[in-house]
Amino acid sequence: MEFERILEQSPQLVTWVADQGLNLVVAVVIIIAGWMAAGWAARAVRRLMARSSRIDQTLTPVVASLLRYLILIATLIAVLDRFGVQTASLLAVLGAAGLAIGLALQGTLSNVAAGFMLLMLRPFRVGDVVEVAGQTGTVREIGLFATILVSYDGVWRQLPNGTVWSSAIINYSREPRRMMDIAITLDHEDDIDAAIALIRDTMAAEPRLLADPAPAVLVANFGPESIQLSVGHL
Repeated sequence: MEFERILEQSPQLVTWVADQGLNLVVAVVIIIAGWMAAGWAARAVRRLMARSSRIDQTLTPVVASLLRYLILIATLIAVLDRFGVQTASLLAVLGAAGLAIGLALQGTLSNVAAGFMLLMLRPFRVGDVVEVAGQTGTVREIGLFATILVSYDGVWRQLPNGTVWSSAIINYSREPRRMMDIAITLDHEDDIDAAIALIRDTMAAEPRLLADPAPAVLVANFGPESIQLSVGHL
């Protein structure tokens, strides 16, 4: 009875519901379908790009996220168009709102801009071992807002792209060759010449070592208790 009394006192509400009832139902259906389609499309893109050996996996999360947001924006425009909202006015409102949001979220947008710079210049890729902002790990994902690293002991770390871009980046996986020095300690009773000859023969039999420049064996330290040899490239 109370609901009937409200309807009798609000003829405009009854008229609006009668006119827009179908639009409301269609709008709800469009929203649900758009939301499901956005999620499905993002997952499908991730699967397809993961199967392709020609596509850099660094781009997978970014492409999937952009596609999802584009579908959601198209869904919103379709819902508003159903109610007769002019898209030109909507774009003007969105532009003004975007400017205001951009000023309020400068830090977040800087992460997005840094993410695009990381994807364009590619100082590292998914699977590389890097050291950045004091953190070392394997790159798991480069997203729009953050980069995900997994350390050697399995710890998951999320770094804002702005921090990554503004920090010194050390990529341990970029170059296929690595130069390193090895210290070998001998006792004073050991034969230094025989030890050096043995080390040189061992290095000559190792195919993974560079022949040019050839590695050298030097006496790095002649201490009171031990002799230290340095094996490496000059």
